[in-house]
Amino acid sequence: MGDHPRAAVPGRGRERHAASLTETARSPHRVGDTVEDQIVAIRKELDQAGHDNGPQTIAFHLHQRHGTAPSPSTIWRILSRRGFVIPEPHKRPKSSYRRFEADQPNERWQLDTTHWALADGTEVEILNQLDDHSRLLVGSDARVTFKAVDVVTYFRKAAATWGYPAQMLSDNGAIFTGIPRRGGRVALELELISLGVRFRHSRPYHPQTCGKVERLHQTLKRWLVRQPRARTLRGLQAQLDRFRHYYNAIRPHRALGRRTPLVAFEARPKATPTGAAIADSHYRVRQDRADTSGVITLRYDSRLHHIGLGRRYAAQRPNARPRPPHPRPHRRRRHPPRPHPRPQPRLPTPAQNVNDVARHVCTMSRDIT
Repeated sequence: MGDHPRAAVPGRGRERHAASLTETARSPHRVGDTVEDQIVAIRKELDQAGHDNGPQTIAFHLHQRHGTAPSPSTIWRILSRRGFVIPEPHKRPKSSYRRFEADQPNERWQLDTTHWALADGTEVEILNQLDDHSRLLVGSDARVTFKAVDVVTYFRKAAATWGYPAQMLSDNGAIFTGIPRRGGRVALELELISLGVRFRHSRPYHPQTCGKVERLHQTLKRWLVRQPRARTLRGLQAQLDRFRHYYNAIRPHRALGRRTPLVAFEARPKATPTGAAIADSHYRVRQDRADTSGVITLRYDSRLHHIGLGRRYAAQRPNARPRPPHPRPHRRRRHPPRPHPRPQPRLPTPAQNVNDVARHVCTMSRDIT
């Protein structure tokens, strides 16, 4: 062993380890202090503006400004050394999720609502609609409370600009579907059926199915926190419009290869609805309990309607199949309505005795009443 060329020499291993450390410190690929300061400056700038400030986003902005940038893993190590990365060892790995993505723009839209508060503490709701393929934010609107009819209104607004999707995906909220509630249908479902748009829903208590729009809520709220708190609903809507422009046309998206959603949306042909359009009215059997007068109460188009069935159905559960009311045709009058003259009190005739005051007052009171 002592004559072998690789025999161990006392102190030789420590010298080799020290030499490797010296070569690593003098490596030409090591990031200089100037670049590290630029990475930290961009990280603080994005954080103050409320934008995404991860290693991929910092590398994108660094390349846009200087034409070159270190790898995202190098940027992550620099941020970790500077104390900007909070370790999350118990976070579920991304590889455990089952990902899906539409192949074409307008192949599938995801929509969901989230909550926000104005400057005076008033709670409002924000409806976001997102294209599954390109992550294009096709609609972001605010109201105090969203009803089923409001969802249809803003869906039509988004479709008028970007086209109708082939499919919609949402959770089981009451404004999106009535299937979990005795098998009914809400206004959005009737609208999509009439257009031939397929409608799918996630499993209850499984928000990962609508993960793209859920992640958008997080990005939006992170940006809104850095903005002055809106005092009115109109002010909040102005902020949402500004964010939508930044999100669609300026912000690079990691899942799109650092492209913007608008570029990804315009890069491919658009999908169109492929389902059969059904324009018939929706019927379903109800078994509501009638009150003591034989009247049942139904809600249609966000309004309560009281329908009288008769006293023989009092305190019973009759089978009722309501349908939407049909508009009555407007009938034109052949002749304009005649004005009804206001009745005038009769005055005493000359044959009556004017001095008979009691009889005169009695006549006047009878005529006036």
